[in-house]
Amino acid sequence: MLKREKLSNLPKVVLAHKTHRKELKILIQFDYHQQLINTLKSTPHIYWSKSLACWYTSASPENLTILENLFKNIAQLDTSKLSKKQLFTRNLSEPEKKLLNGFYLYMKGKRYSESTLKTYTFFIADFINFHSKKAWSDLDNRNVELFIEKVFIERNYSISSQRQFISALKIFTTYYPSTKINDIELTRPKKSKKLPSVLSQEEVLRIISVTTNLKHRAIITLLYSCGLRISELINLRLKDFHLERKQLIVKSGKGRKDRYVSLAESFIPLLKNYYYSYKPKEFFVEGIQAEKYSASSVRAFLKKSCKKASIHRAVTPHTLRHSYATHLLENGVDIRYIQSLLGHSRPETTMIYTHVKRKDLIQIQNPLDVALQKVASSDNDHKKVTLSREI
Repeated sequence: MLKREKLSNLPKVVLAHKTHRKELKILIQFDYHQQLINTLKSTPHIYWSKSLACWYTSASPENLTILENLFKNIAQLDTSKLSKKQLFTRNLSEPEKKLLNGFYLYMKGKRYSESTLKTYTFFIADFINFHSKKAWSDLDNRNVELFIEKVFIERNYSISSQRQFISALKIFTTYYPSTKINDIELTRPKKSKKLPSVLSQEEVLRIISVTTNLKHRAIITLLYSCGLRISELINLRLKDFHLERKQLIVKSGKGRKDRYVSLAESFIPLLKNYYYSYKPKEFFVEGIQAEKYSASSVRAFLKKSCKKASIHRAVTPHTLRHSYATHLLENGVDIRYIQSLLGHSRPETTMIYTHVKRKDLIQIQNPLDVALQKVASSDNDHKKVTLSREI
């Protein structure tokens, strides 16, 4: 009885699953409690989200175990909101861990990005774990199909995630060629051809004008005026600005490519104002103790600015990049120059913006309008024809 009373006096912590930034997370929710906050602050890979208004970590069995141990004897833990389908338990043996570690180091030696290393190792770990009762040398293409059917479909993974898994598997079969998997027969599902979300120039200016915080305004303006990816912005250093040439060098962008982009003349006074007000030391934009700014902070204040600007559809930092490219195209800039400014490897990637180019579309007359005009101009009918009444 005494034990129950002690437990009821402990703060309550609720764990819940939620997709955040296209990845499944475990949300850690509780009423304000300084001891719990201090505990989470001192634990690696647990982060605070302003937009979610709670702490979170990546969803994995390992992280769930860490949280259970972390809150043991200091909080009441409620796991009823965790999706049972998402609790895919991974019990890797020592040989399997050794194999995955070797695969990770193999990719690292090929100079894949940290994000790719993490994603590809994650998928292969799940694949190996799923077929743990089968010898690695006996794995074949049917085992790949079964894994996709039972794991990817049931977890409702996106097509892009499935494409990443196939890419990871192709590299894995090169690293460990003893399987019966024929990588030539491995096919990636076709990409979803979604058109990019684009803001009008008036909407972009409205977002900038309602952003009163000087640092936030400088970030939003630079994202749009240079067409930067969010990762490129947070890695941008002060030495990358060449004001005398009105240029900015983006180093090691996607695909480890460097590129130059032009700085808007109208941005330079804002840049100087920001620099002398905040005095960043190394990076263009910095957090506490001069470390890199977080991408989540940028997304959070951009969302608030859009709400102030009465823009109610979803807007992300990448929406500003899409808008930059589309507006360049509408202003008559050649598609080859836009490809260079965006840092695209293939012209096909840049060509998607031709589908959202508004100026060409509005010049095409709708056949309904043409039909009504013909009727209105006919000698046999002098009456005005409108759709709001019978024709």
